[in-house]
Amino acid sequence: MKKVGFTTTIPVEVIIAGNCLPVDLNNIFITSKNPYTYIEKAEEDGLPRNTCSWIKGIYAAVMNKSVDEVIGVVEGDCSNTHALMEIFRDNGISVLSFAYPYGEKEKHGFLKQQIENLMLHFDIDWMMLEKTISKIDTIREKLMLLDKLTVEGYVSGLENHLWLVSSTDFNSDYIKFEKELKQFLDEVKKRKRKDAKIRLGFIGVPTIFSDIYQFVEERDCAVVFNEVQRQFSIPYLEYDYIERFVRYTYPYDITYRLTDIKKEIVNREIDGIIHYVQSFCYRQIQDVIFKKELDIPIITIEGNDPESIDARTKIRLESFIEMLIGKKM
Repeated sequence: MKKVGFTTTIPVEVIIAGNCLPVDLNNIFITSKNPYTYIEKAEEDGLPRNTCSWIKGIYAAVMNKSVDEVIGVVEGDCSNTHALMEIFRDNGISVLSFAYPYGEKEKHGFLKQQIENLMLHFDIDWMMLEKTISKIDTIREKLMLLDKLTVEGYVSGLENHLWLVSSTDFNSDYIKFEKELKQFLDEVKKRKRKDAKIRLGFIGVPTIFSDIYQFVEERDCAVVFNEVQRQFSIPYLEYDYIERFVRYTYPYDITYRLTDIKKEIVNREIDGIIHYVQSFCYRQIQDVIFKKELDIPIITIEGNDPESIDARTKIRLESFIEMLIGKKM
């Protein structure tokens, strides 16, 4: 089966309905045995050192022939994707474009056209797509249950992060993914609920650090909200498939993300927010807005390479947690 890589979340059901394997290129990079080799490969080939490590990882994953063709999200995600697609085309790699509407564009009609362009490429119609949607919806329902169990204290923030971030491509095998997810949920039901002193939320792109969740949750904290990972799982089961991607907040103006975050802070009784930002990413600037608009304590943590958190970051996180505990008492 043809492997189709993509640079961020897209309507993955189209790829599956087209009898191809979906591959999130970010996951290929970050789950490899040595992600640094991907970064080294990109820099050896000439990508600037001050380029985001995720972009370098995506580049190397494609150049290592992990996929047969690439769908680049050229609007609604990283602007570096434009140049990346040009490099791939120059190397003879098949490239398609997908875009989310930005600004005041009419979202539903724009997305309908984008999805139908993909459908045309994969030679499927709406009837074929709807059959696949109904299969994948059973997985999305289970992921929504997993997120609910995270809020209730039965699933850790790290587990939540790993399952939701993997739902972008279902590890290229949605049948196996659903089976393993069901087994995990069955196991979770036997656990005792964990009541932590502090309830935290992560906002921003998924962290590149390998151990930040473990560090935080070992200090009597529970991560009960992974903002972007939850959005990646498309937690909306509207009858109208297109409307799900209208409600998906990540690609749009920060206003949509703020509305979602504020609602979840209340629903999940969150005490503090960790805003993770990736080095050399334009989304870092949005930190100014988050700190102005959110009325609970926020700490901003910046990461660059796939590694453990450094001593300075550990001290900052410990101080933040101590402050939250003191505030709560």
